Amino acid sequence: MTELSKSRGGLEYYPCRYGKSRLGFRGPRRMLEGPYLACLGGTETYGRFVPEPYPTLIEAGLNVPVANFGVINAGIDLFRNDPDVLALVQEARLVVCQVMGAANMSNRYYSVHPRRNDRFLKASDKLLDLYPEVDFTEFNFTRHLLQALIDRGPERFDQVIEELQTAWVARMKSLVGGFLGGTILVWMSDKPVPEHVSYESNQQLGPDPLFVTKAMIDELRPRLTGFVEVSDPPRPQRADGMIFSDFEEIAARACVGPDAHRRLSMHLLEKLRPALEVSL
Repeated sequence: MTELSKSRGGLEYYPCRYGKSRLGFRGPRRMLEGPYLACLGGTETYGRFVPEPYPTLIEAGLNVPVANFGVINAGIDLFRNDPDVLALVQEARLVVCQVMGAANMSNRYYSVHPRRNDRFLKASDKLLDLYPEVDFTEFNFTRHLLQALIDRGPERFDQVIEELQTAWVARMKSLVGGFLGGTILVWMSDKPVPEHVSYESNQQLGPDPLFVTKAMIDELRPRLTGFVEVSDPPRPQRADGMIFSDFEEIAARACVGPDAHRRLSMHLLEKLRPALEVSL
């Protein structure tokens, strides 16, 4: 049975901060003085509407503090540009890193907000030249921007995708390469990792993580301790076990459900237990 909170606030996330970072994370805040693990990622890692997201579940299974550094709609830039959080992640015994989409990061075509990576800030001269007919002042979010560009035809949009994918691979290599304790990469989405990305005019953008393919993840494998993939296709009972207020129901049904978090935590524990023994 779907668990609904009729209260105004819905699920309590106990928001907290670490160090001097301006980013807000899901709490309660963990003490990170001894050995600990770090989970970083977007909405799924944060566990929106989910009482026990996978960072909480693996913490219970390992009996080691696990800091949840997930941020709703986060992109790679969020972590690369926050030295306080990045330092804490780098000091973790092991890192679980969610695959974040390639759309929510600054690139040669457009820039995004440094902390709210889903917010579109400005088009570059390169994008203005590619789409001279577009008024970019109309856009506030990256998805809205990209949907408008794809509607104008796949030929030019393919150039944007290529740039995003190239930038994503380079930044992910840099990011996970700095995690000396080891990194387990996590795919958590509506669908399995795609072999390729292709679009036609008027086609809707797919689920997050946008524009990431199997080949891109394969490029990261030499830098990884492991890779875990869990897909959770939409279904009527997907929101079972979630907590949300009445006005949040539509958003909740679009999020990955508790069952996927449980399945992911089981797969992660199989990889984390032996890896943690070695790192300690």
